[in-house]
Amino acid sequence: MSLVKLTIKGISYSQTQNGAYALILNEVDGERKLPIVIGAFEAQSIAIALEKEIKPPRPLTHDLFKSFADRFDIVVKQVIIHKLVDGVFYSSIICERDKIEEIIDARTSDAIALALRFQAPIFTYKNILDKAGIYLNPTGSESESDDVLSSPEPLGDSKDTSGSGLSKFSLAELHEQLENAVQDEDYEKAARIRDEISKRES
Repeated sequence: MSLVKLTIKGISYSQTQNGAYALILNEVDGERKLPIVIGAFEAQSIAIALEKEIKPPRPLTHDLFKSFADRFDIVVKQVIIHKLVDGVFYSSIICERDKIEEIIDARTSDAIALALRFQAPIFTYKNILDKAGIYLNPTGSESESDDVLSSPEPLGDSKDTSGSGLSKFSLAELHEQLENAVQDEDYEKAARIRDEISKRES
């Protein structure tokens, strides 16, 4: 299976779920976006890594992991989002120490927070992007939106962002809602609708 490189577009705050965020990943050589719903702590950690000027007074968990790895000469070489099951993304962190490579299972949000700190590339497989990727503007004239943020915003515990409430809609209605959510750049809603569609079509 071929790997597709991804970059981080930003983090979109959910307008419907308190404490929920959508992490938006860009396909490097394409136009698709991969929205992944994450919790508030992980969103804050990723946002801090994106904003180089922000230095927390004490190290966050991912900063501690980076310091620990540096001390013992462990390098994160890359992160691969390798599986999508029932709307949940699974990732692997590819590490190296003394020229020995290890693969570590991780939550996608944690893996990406670490990839940023190690300046490691992020990949997914083409079949996952084919299944879960969203076209924002097929014309390529994408405009930046103010609701896609990089700045951290501490919130309470993350809520369940599964596709609850979507089961009453037909597939055709879900596809229409997905298109509208993408046009409105409501990535978190689009991710939930996409996950519901994925469950039904799998």
